[in-house]
Amino acid sequence: MSSTIEAPTLNNDVQVRTDPAGKPLAIRHDGQIWLVDPATDSQHWFGRDAWWDSRRTAAVGSGDLVSIEYWRVQVRPDSSSALRTATLRREPFSARWLLENISDAEETTDN
Repeated sequence: MSSTIEAPTLNNDVQVRTDPAGKPLAIRHDGQIWLVDPATDSQHWFGRDAWWDSRRTAAVGSGDLVSIEYWRVQVRPDSSSALRTATLRREPFSARWLLENISDAEETTDN
C-alpha cells in the first residue's frame, strides 16, 4: 500500500473522524488513514452553494441550505512522512465528507 495520496479527482468520498467540536482528526481515503497533524493550524470556513444552479427547493423553515463547510488540514499517514494539505468539504445537511484536493504542504494557498 502506498503512503501517498495521488492528486485525486475532485470530490472523492472520504471518511472523517472529528473531535466533539467537529474539527477533523483523521481521514480515511482509499484504504489509508491519514492523521491530522495536531502541531499545525487547521483552517475552517464556510462557502455558499450556487443554489440557482442546483435547482434545489426546500420548504420554508428548512434551515441553511447554502452554507458549504470547508476544512484545510495538514495530514500524514505516519510521523516520518511528509505533510500533505487536504481540503475537505461537506455540503449542507450532509453527513458525507468530500476530499476536494490534496497537495504537498508547501503548495498551499490561503482562502
